[in-house]
Amino acid sequence: MSTPAVRTLARQARRAPACLASCSSLSRSPQPPAPSARNYASAACAPLSHPRAPAGPVQGRSSARSFGQPLPSTHPHLLAPGELTPGITAVEYEQRRRRLVDRLEDGAVVVIAGGKTKYMSQNIFYRFRQASNFWYLTGFEEPDSALVLDSSEKGYRMTLFCKSKDPYDELWNGSKTGLEGAREVFGADESVDSVHFGRRLQSILQDRSGPVYIDLPPLSPTTFSRTRPRTSATRSFLDYLSSGGSKKDEVDELMGALDKRDVRSAAKEVERLRLIKSDAEAKVMRQAADISSAAHAKVMRFARPGLTEHQLVSHFAYHTSMRGATREAYVPVCGSGEQALTIHYLDNNRPLKQGEMVLLDAGCEFGGYASDITRTFPVSGSFSTAQKHLYEAVLRVEKACITHCHASANLSLEELHRISVDLTRTELRDLGFHLRGGDLERVLYPHFLTHPLGVDLHDTMSFGRNEKIEAGMVITIEPGIYVPPLAHFPKGFHNLVVRIEDEVLVRDDDQVVLSINAPKELADVEACCQGLLDGVAGREDPWEQQK
Repeated sequence: MSTPAVRTLARQARRAPACLASCSSLSRSPQPPAPSARNYASAACAPLSHPRAPAGPVQGRSSARSFGQPLPSTHPHLLAPGELTPGITAVEYEQRRRRLVDRLEDGAVVVIAGGKTKYMSQNIFYRFRQASNFWYLTGFEEPDSALVLDSSEKGYRMTLFCKSKDPYDELWNGSKTGLEGAREVFGADESVDSVHFGRRLQSILQDRSGPVYIDLPPLSPTTFSRTRPRTSATRSFLDYLSSGGSKKDEVDELMGALDKRDVRSAAKEVERLRLIKSDAEAKVMRQAADISSAAHAKVMRFARPGLTEHQLVSHFAYHTSMRGATREAYVPVCGSGEQALTIHYLDNNRPLKQGEMVLLDAGCEFGGYASDITRTFPVSGSFSTAQKHLYEAVLRVEKACITHCHASANLSLEELHRISVDLTRTELRDLGFHLRGGDLERVLYPHFLTHPLGVDLHDTMSFGRNEKIEAGMVITIEPGIYVPPLAHFPKGFHNLVVRIEDEVLVRDDDQVVLSINAPKELADVEACCQGLLDGVAGREDPWEQQK
């Protein structure tokens, strides 16, 4: 029997804490082994339980415990008991770490850095977003953090590095979870202040002889010159992992230690787990898609000649925010008329004109997961004949491609794309296009059909286009046709662009379109633009009904 199998059986033999026995898993695949007897956070942990009585009005500073992110005890309107982030429980986060360690050798060490606060200028910071792989394994949303997992035959040990609680810092920047919270809420065996990251990591590496899974920043030829002059400034190894930079002092020591070890990519291993979504993840992604779908419908109704593309983008952001979205998942593309010929058109500053179409590629992030939806609709509320023909051609291609999104089809992303190319060629010829060499894939349909979607917009970049899609993956399907004003293209289609994009959950023998609620059928798009769906059940927002 292999060593990982022995380790798994050993874990199954160990008894789970009683507080976990009542927590049901939402995994899509067969149930993982029960957690070992560790100090895992669960719904029985007070911060992960709802308060016994409704909180009263806030009177000045509260004496209650505070944390660096919403928890069920502090934000019961956002999180159910046991959840660390919307829809995802502390138990599921622990299962992710356990599945990662089960993939690795005994004695392996995993080192994953969290994100750093980024600045627009001087001390003006951007809104913080956690590093994706770190967040996927911990749910911890504070900057200047890191995770170390060191495996053994008995399981693994989790060390979470974060900032200690500091009343003065919290006065300016808000509450922190602190070292005690890192253990109690996030299930760490050991919590250490981030300033001690390098020293503690050296100690862990000395106790383990297996491979080290870590992702080092890309280096310039002079980054690690051992002969260049030193400066008085020093930099921690966590700073180096999080944002790269020069090698100084602590970084020198740790890089010297890593030079003697078998160093492998942690990101590739974590992304293999991220690729397949659990039931809980699929539900959160459906929520994100529903929020974005509703906003797309609102923009269709809102658009009219004279407004600017920027106003449509702002309208989309408003409606996603009102529905609970954390942020936009990416910078929206809102191209009207010929502006949509630029695939990543981001200026969004032109006025809408009568008779044009608008291409809106926009999605929100909710609960840590991205949505990605594109719709094309007429500014005037009705498609012209040429617009209608082009729209229906792209729609037929998209719907046909979606039917192939199941594991039993045994197709790769590249093979799905080739299907879309062949279908698009047929549709264009039926519309009267006489294609020359290179016209189709360099001009009329120049982009790829699909990409994985999840925590990141272009998720799990280590997944190759020639790999077969698997049940549990979420991918986009986004064919398009872009017709520049070239003489050999039918004149009636000049400067017309249609792209339609949906999010698709791959299953064994079928698929689920997560973005199903975004109007897509031609009649539905026109009805939405014309206000014919106003007042339909489920289409009105509570805050609008109160006006």
